[in-house]
Amino acid sequence: MKFIDEVEIDIESGNGGDGAVSFRREKYVSMGGPDGGNGGDGGNVYIKASDGLNTLIHYRGKKIFKAEDGQNGASKQCNGKNGEDLTLEVPVGTIIIDRETEQVIADLTEDQSSIKLVNGGRGGAGNLMFKTSVNQAPKTANPGDESESLKLKLELKLLADIALVGLPNAGKSTLISVLSEAKPKIADYPFTTLEPNLGVVEYQGSSLVIADVPGLIENASTGKGLGIKFLKHIERTKVMIHLIDCSMLLDPYEAIESYAIIKAELLKFSENLQNKTEIVCITKTDAMTEQEIQKFVSVMEEEIDRKVLPISSVSGTNVEQIKRIMFMALGEV
Repeated sequence: MKFIDEVEIDIESGNGGDGAVSFRREKYVSMGGPDGGNGGDGGNVYIKASDGLNTLIHYRGKKIFKAEDGQNGASKQCNGKNGEDLTLEVPVGTIIIDRETEQVIADLTEDQSSIKLVNGGRGGAGNLMFKTSVNQAPKTANPGDESESLKLKLELKLLADIALVGLPNAGKSTLISVLSEAKPKIADYPFTTLEPNLGVVEYQGSSLVIADVPGLIENASTGKGLGIKFLKHIERTKVMIHLIDCSMLLDPYEAIESYAIIKAELLKFSENLQNKTEIVCITKTDAMTEQEIQKFVSVMEEEIDRKVLPISSVSGTNVEQIKRIMFMALGEV
């Protein structure tokens, strides 16, 4: 299913039903009293998170969602039926934003969490409610209250444990296909991944969710390339695996420059990303000699002051090790 992570919709509650003006009409009763019923309340609109969904695609074709109106009151003290509430389901991790004020209304991070967004209009009072000792035959009834509406933007942030980050063609899609059951489209051109892929990785009886986030480029934090559209997905992950393709590079300092570009973009987007646990890997080592691998690892570790793991999704080099490191970083093993 295609991943849709941002949609705009309009919601509206139901109108309240009108109260009725009516008088009893019975045989042998020439002047029956008022018996107009009240109007029913309009339906409310709720949004509820469901872990059974992983996309907002079902909101792409339809833009307006309205709850049912309350029915009008009727004679013989019959109150109008309340309008049915409307509950819209979204994936866990959906942020609800008021498009007009740009304020975040809710951030639904738990399954079955919900929020009422607009109230249905109250039903109007029928003329029976206006009967008093001095007004035995009121001819007045109230109309129902009007509905409420909101213009919303729904944004879905992935709820993954680990994010794969790196420049385009760093090997993220191939790695996630090896680590999990995910089957992303893979090709040899920039921005192969145009939407995040999720995979479940299992190891020694435990499991985690890994996200293949589309390749970032310089100035991504300002919206260049796929930019902010996907940087936001990294915010909720606990760990980042930073992949650097060194197979076509002659100088380790080129790899360090690639690493620095991504780190700079992450920092510009959010300082919180700078503090996440990071695992650095050089990829596609099946196309490198052992001497080249050691040279790149040695220079990079010294320059960036952290361990660097050489891996190859094609040959399987260190794939099990990176899997173990991932679970260790999450405290799972």
